[in-house]
Amino acid sequence: MTNIDRVTLIKEKLTAELTPTLLEIIDDSEAHAGHAGAQKGGGHFSITVVSPIFAGKTLIQRHRLVYAVLDELMKTAIHALSINALTPDEFTKV
Repeated sequence: MTNIDRVTLIKEKLTAELTPTLLEIIDDSEAHAGHAGAQKGGGHFSITVVSPIFAGKTLIQRHRLVYAVLDELMKTAIHALSINALTPDEFTKV
């Protein structure tokens, strides 16, 4: 599986479950070439996801939601994931 395929899968899953108003996925895998996880085929990604679903949830609850959506990919296609999870109101204030 290529990292382009991984990004597509991440996008599809997050879009279907979290209905984001903004979703940005950055493939950081190049910066981690040679790292043990990269050698096993897992990619490194940074995501910013803005969704009303995060309203009233703590940072930990937001991250748990993202990890739950990506659960199967975390076991295979994703080695490392950096998450920035915001509500639409929080995003407009940034």
